[in-house]
Amino acid sequence: MTTQTLESPKTADADTGNEVFHYVKKAKIAESAVLGTMVQALCGEVFPVTKTPKPGSPVCPRCKEIYESIPNRGSDA
Repeated sequence: MTTQTLESPKTADADTGNEVFHYVKKAKIAESAVLGTMVQALCGEVFPVTKTPKPGSPVCPRCKEIYESIPNRGSDA
């Protein structure tokens, strides 16, 4: 079983104070947006989904590093 991951928003990065978007499990994004439940990003940040990223939005460097190290990421197989 594979898990798809998509970018999901976080209003501010704890380290820099800048708005960045995190990678979270795709299945949890809609649930969080509708019910307000918390999601956990690949980097460990926990937050409710409140925004949708736009092309070119900054991505959490730690999430990106973890995501790129996952073999077969985003695969439906």
